[in-house]
Amino acid sequence: MKTFFLAIALAIGATLATAEETAVTYTVDQDYDDVIFSLESAITDEGLLIDAVNHVGAMLERTKEDVGGTQTVFLKAEVFSFCSATLSRKVMEADPMNLQFCPYGIFVMQTPENPEQTTIGYRIMPEGPMKEVEALLEKIVQGAIEM
Repeated sequence: MKTFFLAIALAIGATLATAEETAVTYTVDQDYDDVIFSLESAITDEGLLIDAVNHVGAMLERTKEDVGGTQTVFLKAEVFSFCSATLSRKVMEADPMNLQFCPYGIFVMQTPENPEQTTIGYRIMPEGPMKEVEALLEKIVQGAIEM
């Protein structure tokens, strides 16, 4: 019986991951709007089209009272979604289940605790063909914070 509960505890622990384990992030002392502008430029410089910008921070703040929220999570937070037809075809031909990672996203946020800093990042991709997508995301993020 002890072995059974130990196995369950290990399985639960193995499935829980913190944001630090699932994302690559960079926190910079740059103005939020400057990082956003540079990110948009870095994405389009790669010949990619931004499909959507999700205004997550504004949505959370707008709905805070409606859902019983008590704190402001972000001063500003957006997720930029985009795709590469060439790269997507390559990774999905290698494994059709790579569909789950498309479109690709880069997030930018500013928190009340650190209003002078901006954090930018993306999800860590699994081993294999998706590491090429991760390399593209890294290139775009580096372009955004180095401009």
